[in-house]
Amino acid sequence: MSESPVSGERAGDTASLGPRERVLPTISEPLAAAASAPVGGPVGEHAAVGRHWFWTPLRVALLFGVFALALAWFGKAACVQQFDAGNGKLELDWRSGRPYVAMCYSDVVPLYSAERLDRGGFPYKTSWVENKGKPNETVRYMEYPVLTGLFQWANAKMAQGWVQLADQGWLPTGLPVVVYFDITAFWLALAWLITLWATLLTARRRPWDAAFIALSPLVMVHAFTNFDTLATAFAALGLLAWARKKPVLAGIMLGLGGAAKLYPLFLLGPLLVLCLRGGKLREWAWTTGAAAVSWLAVNAAIYLPEDTRAGWSQFFTLNSLRGADPDSLYNVLEKFTGWEGFDPGLPFGESPFWLNTVSAVLFVVCCAGVAVIGLRAPVKPRVAQLSFLVVAFFLLTNKVWSPQYSLWLVPLAVLAVPRWRVLLAWMVVDALVWAPRMFYFMGDSKKGLPEEWFLGVVVVRDLAVLALCALVIYEVYHPARDLVRALGDDDPAGGVLDGAPDRFVLKPRREPVPA
Repeated sequence: MSESPVSGERAGDTASLGPRERVLPTISEPLAAAASAPVGGPVGEHAAVGRHWFWTPLRVALLFGVFALALAWFGKAACVQQFDAGNGKLELDWRSGRPYVAMCYSDVVPLYSAERLDRGGFPYKTSWVENKGKPNETVRYMEYPVLTGLFQWANAKMAQGWVQLADQGWLPTGLPVVVYFDITAFWLALAWLITLWATLLTARRRPWDAAFIALSPLVMVHAFTNFDTLATAFAALGLLAWARKKPVLAGIMLGLGGAAKLYPLFLLGPLLVLCLRGGKLREWAWTTGAAAVSWLAVNAAIYLPEDTRAGWSQFFTLNSLRGADPDSLYNVLEKFTGWEGFDPGLPFGESPFWLNTVSAVLFVVCCAGVAVIGLRAPVKPRVAQLSFLVVAFFLLTNKVWSPQYSLWLVPLAVLAVPRWRVLLAWMVVDALVWAPRMFYFMGDSKKGLPEEWFLGVVVVRDLAVLALCALVIYEVYHPARDLVRALGDDDPAGGVLDGAPDRFVLKPRREPVPA
């Protein structure tokens, strides 16, 4: 006899988790049902679910994640190949446009020298002059937020220590930048596995959704393009802590995430709207206060010393000075319409005032719209639904959409709208942006793709994200169509909001006419 996974009582060997304890994707998801054909098809009607001693959904999801991350590493491996440049000297093989032809480009590799990590100094103290003697001469420091900058510095120190041990014959050797990339990839992979773990626990009765995102094409392409899995891990841990009714821990995780990338702090906005509606402002205040304290504590360590203050401000300065990114809608409009942009003829070193203003105003307007949706919907929206909308609208309205930013959406999208075919279609389109981007960056002189091809795929990607937003909003106003609520759940990620009655709502101007 064994213990029933459903009731905790002694039960026979046929005890099984029912659909109210675990959603079975091969039954509910056409995509999963089709994918299961090579291994025998959907789970049987009388199968004992949830009784295997080892292969739990969490372990399967982590195994899928390791497999996808291995593919992601091999996708970047072409950019860390070495060759003998003569006299036994090894150099990184980036000849003949290899990063673009092989589509293996990763910011991690060039930043090792570009951020002066190879020099051994502390990143926010170390400065250098770019374009010395030219009109655009400027003093530079580490350009990333504090946690991401310190992450790079720590990995560089580990890589340099590895090379020293290798020189003594203790370890296999290689170029320091190659060792640095591999060490960084290890920690980024671990951060994504933490993202999977936290998302799976947050999903509760839908754990297989996390197994689905483990195999996301976006992960295979962008897990090691930059350092964004650090932020996804903190954001996912913050949502899990909120779901477990630990608002202070949730705030700490979101604050640390904001010290790595800005976007985890955006999740405080949806929580404010939902806590206002559910009368839980005290819990929101604890979360926001903890987020502020943790963010300030990390940043104060770099801001307060005078010799690192200028380095600390570099991230904010450069973001203010940046123009429209190639992946942004503003660049698409400029290219396809011949428009000169919001700030034509801007002198070097001046911020694009109107571009920054328009981008910020559009995002604020979108956030206001999300707040109205959250307060006027017939049923309180789920945390993941509003969180996805806010992050998606930020990416759509922002002047910068670096390709790896799409990773931010993956866990939120699966929690917000767990429709696998729809999600897979978006992820494939988004991942495919990488190919024309790489060949466009090669330039026409090297037989690269014209810019219009790249921008055309960007438009399709943006339309796919907008379609996801529309689907989320539709399900907010039609909660009976929400798959998460199909079996009676309110909000698995809601924490104190889960099942809480409404305390404040915005009534529609006209009451619906009775059927």
